[in-house]
Amino acid sequence: MDEMNNQVPEEEACTHDCSTCHANCASKEKKSLIEEPHPMSTIRKVIGVVSGKGGVGKSLVTSILATKLRALGNETAVLDADITGPSIPKIFGVTGDVTGTDDGIFPLESRAGVKVMSVNLLLEDETSPVVWRGPVIAGTVKQFWTDVIWGDVDVMFVDCPPGTGDVPLTVFQSIPLDGVIIVTSPQDLVSMIVAKAVNMAKMMNIPVLGIVENMSFIRCPDCGKEISVFGKSKADEVAAEFGLPLLGRMPIDPSLAALCDAGKIDECVCPELDPAAAAIEALLK
Repeated sequence: MDEMNNQVPEEEACTHDCSTCHANCASKEKKSLIEEPHPMSTIRKVIGVVSGKGGVGKSLVTSILATKLRALGNETAVLDADITGPSIPKIFGVTGDVTGTDDGIFPLESRAGVKVMSVNLLLEDETSPVVWRGPVIAGTVKQFWTDVIWGDVDVMFVDCPPGTGDVPLTVFQSIPLDGVIIVTSPQDLVSMIVAKAVNMAKMMNIPVLGIVENMSFIRCPDCGKEISVFGKSKADEVAAEFGLPLLGRMPIDPSLAALCDAGKIDECVCPELDPAAAAIEALLK
């Protein structure tokens, strides 16, 4: 009884310094986990490109959008947060040694001037597997944001790994995203998969700009007819279900795959993603 009587109410035990106080006050402020970019970097908008599962073409959409925004006269950059499956340097045909100073390291640039940073640019052999545990991978992603001298960037795209694990969570918590684009494919489970990505964005209070459906169809080279290889597209239904705009339906295009293999995504046109590019440019304005 004496011990109970001697307990100090939490509001009286509060030291008014949340960094050291152990009182569980209702008014205790939550510390922001958002990291500041490198002091020599000015980044106006940051767009995350995410997916509920792998293999849907997220890196392809990221690189095409970065190319389109660059062609519209914007300074663009891609932070490759897919540490264990990096493909951005290959798609852009970016090779060479990353350089730096005591202040930080510099990204490489594609032929069209898109700035790129990826773990593959730091490996002696790009085919070497990155066998790291989650905390190390998450720390690398944060360092790409805080230690890379990006310079002046109008819009940065963050190519996230699939799912809702450690690294996507690190991106959502550490980097001040202005919005995310969800990439999906036409399959029966697509609604559930999109729901996971949408709900994660909502939990982190990050706007979802819209949905892009990749591998939506094949266009006949002779007559131009659209052939739905994976069945009828559900993109419109899924977008309506979540109250989101459909920002594009991309076809299975062998010529597009050839550009990626050759590292010449800068030459891609892909009018199907024009609405997505317009939505991002609207944010800049």
